[in-house]
Amino acid sequence: MAEYFPEVKGIKYEGPDSKNPLAFKYYNPQDVILGKTMAQHLRFSVCYWHTLKNLGTDQFGGNTIIRKYNDSSDPMDIADMTLEAAFELFTKLGIDFWCFHDRDIAPEADDLAETNKRLDKIVQKAKKLQADTGIKLLWGTTNAFSHRRFMAGAGTNPSPEVFAYAASQIKKAIEITNELGGQGYVFWGGREGYDTLLNTDMKRELDHLALLLQMAVDYKKKIGFKGQFYIEPKPKEPTKHQYDFDAGNCFAFLQKYNLLDDFKLNIESNHATLAGHDFCHELAFCVANNILGSVDANRGDLLLGWDTDQFPNDIYETTLAMYIILKGGGFTTGGLNFDAHVRRQSIDPIDLFYGHIGAMDIFARGLKNAAKMIEDKTFDNAVKERYQNWDQGLGSKIEKKQAGFEELEAYILEHGEPKLQSGRQELLENRLNDYI
Repeated sequence: MAEYFPEVKGIKYEGPDSKNPLAFKYYNPQDVILGKTMAQHLRFSVCYWHTLKNLGTDQFGGNTIIRKYNDSSDPMDIADMTLEAAFELFTKLGIDFWCFHDRDIAPEADDLAETNKRLDKIVQKAKKLQADTGIKLLWGTTNAFSHRRFMAGAGTNPSPEVFAYAASQIKKAIEITNELGGQGYVFWGGREGYDTLLNTDMKRELDHLALLLQMAVDYKKKIGFKGQFYIEPKPKEPTKHQYDFDAGNCFAFLQKYNLLDDFKLNIESNHATLAGHDFCHELAFCVANNILGSVDANRGDLLLGWDTDQFPNDIYETTLAMYIILKGGGFTTGGLNFDAHVRRQSIDPIDLFYGHIGAMDIFARGLKNAAKMIEDKTFDNAVKERYQNWDQGLGSKIEKKQAGFEELEAYILEHGEPKLQSGRQELLENRLNDYI
């Protein structure tokens, strides 16, 4: 096979004092933290779409990036070369997992049958490359939003024929994910929403989306796919409002349609900020409700109003994120998937390595900080102290449902105005700085 990144021989850990931009300064995959290696905790994954398929296009201009593996008039030749380049990249980064959309790895043909044949051919090649390298599939998904047939959604489309096409495409995507040993499968409702309520039957669309997901659950069981199903929240873009708005919205949807036993969430940092939350809020909500599955690790630019999908670089965010993830039990089938792409002006192949190296290092630093926070119990103790009165006396009675309105009123009449306590926010923020 051709070599697509000859300037890179393999990224190794060299420690914090290294000046080598093609080395890890903090990510040492075999370093043991809280009983597991860094690699086991972080479960890094490269996303196929942004990493291999992004050519610098944005809303205001076409491609700026030229890749050797994209140099052919035959789309299947491009698919073959791109897959080879992908596994070269994965291997040289020393990463354990990858993720893809069906239309990333094989181009769509004129009809579904031919499209599926193309997928089958590429999947066999991917299967061999996985076996040769030991790299595993974190999750697969389907692109049911780019083609014009999905301009009004897939599962929420007003046309039953488009709904049927989406179901057929998802069926195939689950099959190939299963064949490649995928540890999960993601549903991202790229256009499952609306642009105006004037032409939208919201109840019917939500019912139809739930029907599609239930069909997927039924088919998963039929073929014996053991991977975890995920929903990925995003509030808007490309539609004005998307039904998978945020973690809370998805949680309510899953409860309403009795799907909670079959789905967890894949949280993306940039989607959280678009919903008016921060990344850690979404993670904490998922942990509190036992629905955290996986993470798309990126960041947005708060001065821009769209999904910029940049590589993470904020040590505060990665520290708090890993603290929440570790406190929630850590990853099982999920991991940290870098759903990020290099900037439009970062046109050299080596820039792909710089982006991933920095992101892996910043999460490794976050992991080490979070582990120290857990070991020291600084914040555990602060939270315990703040809520200690719920473990005794009046608080205990309330939680045990041994007191109602009359009893609580009688208590206040006897004891008077409640004593208040400081939240100590500034102190705790200073202590967080000490770890960072």
